[in-house]
Amino acid sequence: MERPGKLLLLSELQVRNVAYDVSLSRFHLTWKRRISSPVYHPFRPSLYHNVLVSEIISVREEEEDPSNRRGDEGSCMKFKEGEGKVCRHAFTVLYVERCRQHRWQFAEVTFMCPERALCQHWVSSITEQLNTITSRPKHLLVYINPYGGKRQGKRIYEQKVAQLFDKAGISTDVIVTQYANHARDHLRTEAELRKFDGVVCVGGDGMFSEIIHGLIWRTQIDGGIDPNGPDEILRPCLLRIGIIPAGSTDCVCFATVGTKDPVTSALHIIVGDSQPIDVCSVHHNDSFLRYSVSLLGYGFYGDVLTDSERKRWMGPSRYDLSGVKTFLAHRSYEGTVSYLPARDVKGTPRDVTRCLSGCVVCQHNGKLLSEQSARCKMDEASQSGVDGEWRTIHGKFLAVNAASMSCACPRSPKGLSPAAHLADGTTDLILVRKCSRFNFLRHLLRHTSKDDQFDLAFVEVHRVRRFRFMPRHRQSDSDLQLQETGKRQTLSQICREPPACGCAPAYSSWNCDGEILSDTAIDVRVHSQLVKLFARGIEELAVFEDLNNPCTL
Repeated sequence: MERPGKLLLLSELQVRNVAYDVSLSRFHLTWKRRISSPVYHPFRPSLYHNVLVSEIISVREEEEDPSNRRGDEGSCMKFKEGEGKVCRHAFTVLYVERCRQHRWQFAEVTFMCPERALCQHWVSSITEQLNTITSRPKHLLVYINPYGGKRQGKRIYEQKVAQLFDKAGISTDVIVTQYANHARDHLRTEAELRKFDGVVCVGGDGMFSEIIHGLIWRTQIDGGIDPNGPDEILRPCLLRIGIIPAGSTDCVCFATVGTKDPVTSALHIIVGDSQPIDVCSVHHNDSFLRYSVSLLGYGFYGDVLTDSERKRWMGPSRYDLSGVKTFLAHRSYEGTVSYLPARDVKGTPRDVTRCLSGCVVCQHNGKLLSEQSARCKMDEASQSGVDGEWRTIHGKFLAVNAASMSCACPRSPKGLSPAAHLADGTTDLILVRKCSRFNFLRHLLRHTSKDDQFDLAFVEVHRVRRFRFMPRHRQSDSDLQLQETGKRQTLSQICREPPACGCAPAYSSWNCDGEILSDTAIDVRVHSQLVKLFARGIEELAVFEDLNNPCTL
């Protein structure tokens, strides 16, 4: 068996007229300066570079005299050999370079070889190692939303992403969507999914929602599973999904990559990263409503979305205005929450364990859930839970939220639930009971600070696998009398809109990943690792603080 560190190639090559020892192993490409001056000079090339083979984008042999081209950091690549003989044999390696704030960019370096045969040997050896990486996509289906965010989706893809896919040898079928749910409907009925290695959406969270609704639905129908059944065990989707952020909100991309940079997301797709995420199915009785991957919010966040939909002409600033308006209204809603606690899992909603790349909590809990599912189906477990495992809470709430991921964004770096995990088969159920405006403001401000936002008497949080919400029945109060006559029925209908008479509404709406649900009584179930993204989770901060990396200086 070949040792992991065994060298495949070792040669003395040159980069910008400087000699380097260049080595290739199964996992690393390394080049180190042979002679270095003891005096530091900021414009001289770095002494040592190490690139993971898995993060090499491509390699190509230079077919022309590179004397008129410029390598990385802008230095000439031509060098002389022996008595003034110009060496014209070179190959260029494109690779991933890390920057601050979890951003990636692509870089390239050109190596000069004394012989053509050696140059070709290097190119073929690197290419052979890249071909062993089977997780890399070769053919992608790309959907572009030209209307989302600032209507920059098409420009972002053409100017920043398409060229990278071309350099990596990835072919694409591009569809520019023409109307709402175009991508969802195409995936459900028309797309020939067997042709592709993944699906890419260029847009915001709304566009991503279209993709998962089409892909999950298609997967279940092809597998003979009824998506309308709340107790059905859904089949995981085989195709990975890539997100090129181009919307007004890119919560999912920010939580799984750490930045809203299109180039970074494109590079994660190219290297073939894979990050599973949980998906919540939302049902009303036996009718399917929607899937959710980030936030389900009733009360405050539902009211903010409902009000902002009337102000779409304002653009992204509508969320700020609607947020202030909803906060000042300070409405609470009565209802009953029943939930099935997550048993025997690692981590709690109030610990300091963030979901990062290679998360041990997701690995442990995902494996635990798989073992439990092998012993007994989840629908059987839910039935047995009715006898004593389900817990019920009744009261008046300012907000009922379920966070399947941290829901972090640039405005709220920690998110609604900082310790929520992407792929542990649970969601964090956050209940904010009725309190004063001042106390509720304290809770909201803690989303942007380092304080524990759950360390408040009126806030409770539970890590759950399933929950149900039932609003207060209108028949239990005077509304039933108001609906006895046609005249009073009209009054009742008017009173449902607060601006008409100042009456507080009896019900809020559910905000499901930025979409309003048509029903308030819902049954929510977490499906562990149902879809996979072209991502790897947020990497440790230390990875991005390499002072030898010119991108971080």
